[in-house]
Amino acid sequence: MKKIILAFLLISSINVIAQEEESKKKLSISGSVDAYYQTYLTAPDNQSPAFGTAFADQAGFAIGMANVIASYESGKVGAVLDLVTGPRGAGATFNSDIIDGIVNQAYVYWNVSEGTTLTFGRWNTFLGYEVIAPAANFNYSCSYLFSSGPFSHVGLKADFALSDDVSLMLAITNPWDTNNISTTGEYALGAQLGYSGQYLNLYYDSGNNGGLGFEIDYTGGFDLSDDFFLGINAAYNDNDGSGFYGAALYPQLAASDSFSLGLRGEMFGFHGDGDDLPNVLGLTLTGSLVVEDNLIIKPEIRLDSWSNSMPYFDNDGAPSDNLAAATIAAIVSF
Repeated sequence: MKKIILAFLLISSINVIAQEEESKKKLSISGSVDAYYQTYLTAPDNQSPAFGTAFADQAGFAIGMANVIASYESGKVGAVLDLVTGPRGAGATFNSDIIDGIVNQAYVYWNVSEGTTLTFGRWNTFLGYEVIAPAANFNYSCSYLFSSGPFSHVGLKADFALSDDVSLMLAITNPWDTNNISTTGEYALGAQLGYSGQYLNLYYDSGNNGGLGFEIDYTGGFDLSDDFFLGINAAYNDNDGSGFYGAALYPQLAASDSFSLGLRGEMFGFHGDGDDLPNVLGLTLTGSLVVEDNLIIKPEIRLDSWSNSMPYFDNDGAPSDNLAAATIAAIVSF
């Protein structure tokens, strides 16, 4: 009887260990799908070019993107595969070939210790306030700052949690938005210092072959009250004496549990040789209505006004320095 009981306990303990090991392995699926309707208020809907920022640049009914993210974790290691399709996904990945055109992110990671994580592969950029997936942005259209910087990096990064409030990231990657390999033998360096939700970002590549050069970027925000949040983004870029600069404020007010209203006010311009280089003031007012837990409706009004440039047309077909549009978007996350 003792031997039977001992064997039973041994088998039970093996089952418990196996179940515990199995419970450490986690596979999750998430993603989003979005579509929108956009009409220009100051120009014909066949206006070309559009605002000149990334994504959401079609008139009439259009789709944004659909993405599916598979995340796997087993103990201290894991992997993420983020597949995208649609115009927004093609723009984010530069649609360089039939495979790369649908891969937004693909990376493996190793939690070396409680405060250190290594990530190897392709991951979305650490620069800027906005991101590729519209479900994670308050405004549906994108800023000039986000549109001008890199969307993704291919390389190796190390994240360090130095304390509860302080974090550090160091990265070595292929040059700006080179999503396959570095064909020039050049590489880029990146760093991020974080403190209590405020981030100072640095990026550098040689600037050759269409590279970005040097960029310093601040991203952060403050809860000014329980219902009012102020987001901030500012950046300066230089590539051999020319580049861009800008700043954007993102005040957001939660009017109720299901509806919020936010404004993006952005100043963006270029520096370099020559006088009176163009700059733009962009104002974007966005509402965010949560219809269900995973459905968000976003009505949006946007007005961009340029100085020293007339990149648009008005309703009579004459060159214009401003463009206004009305947009309504629907986003489902899962």
